Amino acid sequence: MNIKIESDDRRNEKDEERVPLLRNSEVPEAERNLIQKAISQTFQSTAHLANLLPTGTVLAFQLLSPIFSNVGNCDSVSKAMTAALVSLCAASCFLLCLTDSFRDNKGNICYGFATLRGLWVIDGSTTLPPQLAAKYCLKFIDIMHAVMSVLVFAAIALFDQNVLNCFFPAPSTEIQEILTALPVGIGVFGSMFFVVFPTQRHGIGFPLSTN
Repeated sequence: MNIKIESDDRRNEKDEERVPLLRNSEVPEAERNLIQKAISQTFQSTAHLANLLPTGTVLAFQLLSPIFSNVGNCDSVSKAMTAALVSLCAASCFLLCLTDSFRDNKGNICYGFATLRGLWVIDGSTTLPPQLAAKYCLKFIDIMHAVMSVLVFAAIALFDQNVLNCFFPAPSTEIQEILTALPVGIGVFGSMFFVVFPTQRHGIGFPLSTN
């Protein structure tokens, strides 16, 4: 009886044949000019920054922005509506960073606002024990996270061409340089801040904890 033993290299080659590759060797590399590279980098930066914000707020902004701004062709009414949208989304980012969640003894998820005395539950009548409520008290770092979330959202809003065309239809060279560099600077600083001081809360619109 003959027993065939495949080498590790041969086995890996077969596994690679079964699994689709993330890059297609048959498709040539896409050639991009400087403008296309900048646009691609903008899309990637927007995606990374969006992970630091409440999901619902970002989706609402991306959905309503072209509608409220008339795809960047703003009149006085569209400009007011776009300004209101940006303001409401920024306020939402700030407030939702001050929310948190917990599970009761049946595994149900409850949400609330962090206060100086604990967690104010907004979707139930459960009262947390004093020792557990103390863990959810509002801290200075929570305010910093909320402020930084507003700045990150402002960076995403500045990446949006509809918003830019609405408020800055014909920017000067200096303004254009500021509008190009400012969102990138805010994004880098915000990403570093959230890496160094990660949030421990799992509020509304953020990933839930497994505990």
